[in-house]
Amino acid sequence: MDLYLVARGGDNTVKVRDGLMDVKHLERVDESGLEQWVPVLKAAFPLSAEDFGLVHAALGKAESPVAQPDYSLDDALAELVGTSGDVVAVEVRKRRVRYSLGGCMAELTEAHSDRGSACTIAVESEELAQVVAAVRELGLGSLPNVSYPRWLAMLVGLAPARFAVIDVGTNSVKFHVGERLEDGTWRTVVDRAEVTRLGEGLGQMNALKAEPMERTASAIAAMVDEALRGGALQIAAVGTAGLRIASNSAAFVDAVEARCGVRIEVIPGDEEARLAYVATTSALGLGESSLVVFDTGGGSSQFTFGRGKHVDERFSVGVGAARFTERFGLDRPVSADVLQQALDAIASDLARLDGRPPPNTLVGMGGALTNLAAVRHALAAYDPEIVQGTVLDVAEIDRQIELYRTATVQERRAVAGLQPNRAEVILAGGCIVRTVMGKLGADRVTVSDRGLRHGLLVERFGKATHGSPG
Repeated sequence: MDLYLVARGGDNTVKVRDGLMDVKHLERVDESGLEQWVPVLKAAFPLSAEDFGLVHAALGKAESPVAQPDYSLDDALAELVGTSGDVVAVEVRKRRVRYSLGGCMAELTEAHSDRGSACTIAVESEELAQVVAAVRELGLGSLPNVSYPRWLAMLVGLAPARFAVIDVGTNSVKFHVGERLEDGTWRTVVDRAEVTRLGEGLGQMNALKAEPMERTASAIAAMVDEALRGGALQIAAVGTAGLRIASNSAAFVDAVEARCGVRIEVIPGDEEARLAYVATTSALGLGESSLVVFDTGGGSSQFTFGRGKHVDERFSVGVGAARFTERFGLDRPVSADVLQQALDAIASDLARLDGRPPPNTLVGMGGALTNLAAVRHALAAYDPEIVQGTVLDVAEIDRQIELYRTATVQERRAVAGLQPNRAEVILAGGCIVRTVMGKLGADRVTVSDRGLRHGLLVERFGKATHGSPG
């Protein structure tokens, strides 16, 4: 039986094993997430005042310890655990099997406490290269490396659990890391997107091309590495329209899994719509009036009709900014006639919206909407808190459409608020938004910075999940 003393925000291992106080300090974490630990103390009870001072400091206690010549285990626990709740004592029962692998000590452990259980694998050596090789040989490179102190801190509520979501779209890959707090809410750690244009040329061949696949796979692998280095316990990855359409999407999914150990789940369009609706209703507090939420991306647009949290209907249509950009050359200045042809084609493909009563609230999300909102505010740097809840009216959408219609890609990139990598597809995106508003009789749209990735985070990881120390 090991008795761990777990501190809020602590980066040290403090435990009692076989009557000895054992303290190790986390020296550093390398770029691959491997941790270097340095022994600080291993001493029998009663502890000297000097040794107890080391334990006190290792747990991050700010106040000075009670002055006494030595400390029994009971004295130490009374002083360290106290009533503040910043340090918790956790008994952990372990069943260990040890191996030698490539010059490393490898330990397989079943760990049990009254708060939770885990199966753990520890690989240790003074030589970093040996640890890297052994981890690779064991096939553990894609799993998070979670120390016992951090795992236990999450179990007892002293540290939030982190999870990551990757949304692989036709035009961009979105990456989100969130911490689940004790009250069930989420704190954003990372939220960004990288335009990789996975669907480039997809409309011509109905297959993903080699260069876009390589760009996208590299971006996903980098995001997985970042999530693991940041301590994410689990990573969920989903693919949307581009991967639903492409004839070779399975090969791409297999290649990504082989590269970084994460498998992309290609989800149906109506599931994509549902998750977007979950994200919106959980963030905006829209009441119980009629609501339409739409999410427009590079290859498709998803629509959900409902009232409050109740969904009446949801569906996906193949209307995306990348597709219409390629079809009508909207990545460059176009004539008013060409613009009208594009609007007519979009309207035809959105015929499923015809004849519906106007909703009380129309909410839009996706890169087109957030960029239109950022331009509306002329944001020098993207700020999700400003974009979230922005209301765009028809006049503003029309103003921006005309701006992009007459501008080159270089001129668009100079527009304040427009992300440079959105310059090619923003005109098509604006046209889709404008057409949706016209079809639904809405003179304004509320922009949601929350999207599929946020809904997926809540759905997959919103309930208590026990981490597994690496």
